[in-house]
Amino acid sequence: MKLLESAENYLETIYVLKKELGEVRAVDIANHLGFSKPSISAAMKMLRENGYIIVNKSKYIALTREGLDVAMKIHERHRTLADFFTSLGVSENTALEDACKIEHYISDETFEKLRAHLKTEK
Repeated sequence: MKLLESAENYLETIYVLKKELGEVRAVDIANHLGFSKPSISAAMKMLRENGYIIVNKSKYIALTREGLDVAMKIHERHRTLADFFTSLGVSENTALEDACKIEHYISDETFEKLRAHLKTEK
């Protein structure tokens, strides 16, 4: 199933927050993204129902294997694209914003070619 951009962003956010905080709750996601708690709650319900996250009795959110795979893929694209843009002289803020937009739409083929090209330049 092809995830919507917003679902991929939520999964990536959970991944990043888990690394930063150790445990993630919906309120952490809301604070990080600047979204309302009801919006986060609706998104977490959809992600849980589709098998991308689990929520334990203490309301901590964890990625399933499938959710982790998506989150890691999107996060790698985000970092690689942002690093590439900053290497071209783009400001860090703009590079991060543009990477966030492009990471969802760039084809696997193009991304792999870009990553291979960047490795040969180092």
